[in-house]
Amino acid sequence: MENTRSRSQTVNNDIQINSVMSRVTSKDFDIRVERLSQPTAEWDEFILQHPQSRIYHLSCIHRVIRHTFGHPTRYIVARRNGCMVGGLPIVHMKSRFFGNFMISMPFFNYGGLCANEPDVKKALLQEAVQIAEEESIDYLELRHVEPQFPDLFHKSHKVSMYLDLPEHPDILWDGFRSKLRSQIRRPQKDGVYIKVGKQELLDDFYKVFSVNMRDLGTPVYSKNLFANVLKFCHEASWIVAAYKDGKPIAAGFLLGYKDIMEIPWASSLRKYKHLAANMLMYWHALKLAIELGYKKFDFGRSSPDSGTFRFKRQWGAEPIPLNWEYWLANGATIPDMSPQNGRFQLAIRLWQKLPLSVTRIVGPSIVRNIP
Repeated sequence: MENTRSRSQTVNNDIQINSVMSRVTSKDFDIRVERLSQPTAEWDEFILQHPQSRIYHLSCIHRVIRHTFGHPTRYIVARRNGCMVGGLPIVHMKSRFFGNFMISMPFFNYGGLCANEPDVKKALLQEAVQIAEEESIDYLELRHVEPQFPDLFHKSHKVSMYLDLPEHPDILWDGFRSKLRSQIRRPQKDGVYIKVGKQELLDDFYKVFSVNMRDLGTPVYSKNLFANVLKFCHEASWIVAAYKDGKPIAAGFLLGYKDIMEIPWASSLRKYKHLAANMLMYWHALKLAIELGYKKFDFGRSSPDSGTFRFKRQWGAEPIPLNWEYWLANGATIPDMSPQNGRFQLAIRLWQKLPLSVTRIVGPSIVRNIP
């Protein structure tokens, strides 16, 4: 498979770029701040070189959000002497039930600003707050790993789970405990097998994912989300699926960026839990990451000491705290849209009883406003 992690994403020219420029005065220089409705080739070049960047900052994800959800986006650019020195992508989301807010970036684990200098960070935040006030936003959420603004409200209730990868899969295998190796071998003995691919596995991935989301009581994304990720981030995305008797029973969606392979979505069917197909699926995802030259594997977001946290920890993954920072309008509070929120418990129980066909039709219209 071709590994093109360093390749810049191109930008569609089918939308006119609207920009508004302002100036933030610093002690020693002026920082000019510009608003874009979509990222440019210059944006991608800057993002690819910035150490804090993620794939979710790139223009390919802008296209995914625009084509899947239709939410308005803003890309705030900071310049000094004409050169780009910082960027902040934000997505505007608004619904009667969940409120009026901006996120960087919704639907994914990472976002926030890319900038090194305190004055540049301040200028980007000031511009984002000005947009929030113009749009009567309730809150602005910045999904950072490292905290950037000590004066903002923040939540650090989630962690990402990272595993350092060796140069060869055999080295990783030899480092596993015997119990873990047995759990990986077991589904193979029961006839479970793996496929790795892209668009050709999308239907199988979505069958597993949509059933799992219904069973969890969570509205499911439309299949278009994953189709668009595969389309616009084609060279950086893969699907790994486990099968039994020709039926998909576990599947994961992978994204690669720089030296990190991430699995933002993974599901398995409860009906086949006894086969532990997800263990074999994760092993093949790790093998793929090593074979493609990635140095770290991101198992995704978890609550500390939760079941998913312990599952990821058994592979040797270590927690990295996430710091989500918030600007709040007067009277607003930090939102809690997690399934643990008591407001959602009745809705979750009702959703679990709905036919799968109904959840696939109704779910996308609900979840498009849940970041």
